[in-house]
Amino acid sequence: MQAKEAAERLGITQRMLRHYENEGLLDVGRTLNGYRSYTEVDLRRAGRVRDFIATGFSTREIRAMSACLSDEGAGPCEGGLEKLKEKLEHIDRLRAELDEKRSAVMDRLATLQNGLATVSSR
Repeated sequence: MQAKEAAERLGITQRMLRHYENEGLLDVGRTLNGYRSYTEVDLRRAGRVRDFIATGFSTREIRAMSACLSDEGAGPCEGGLEKLKEKLEHIDRLRAELDEKRSAVMDRLATLQNGLATVSSR
């Protein structure tokens, strides 16, 4: 199938499909006239790439887990579990940092609101 139909089936743009290919995540065949031709295997692989990106992985990180993208790697794959655990730890660290920032903003907001209440009551 051509890129337009492949992109529609995956819910992404043709540009994203080309990006996956340019990043070495997909190796798509070509027709005699040079058009990209996506197979069902290509769609499954591109879907896995899309899903990894949606969960916060960069294309560089996904490339390092390329064994997890093939149909053979659809289950447990070499290094996949470790990479997923690392990503989860990274997300937890970011979340903790955001929680700290949120708390600091809320404290500052309370201080400012209390200051305004004091000024208004005079």
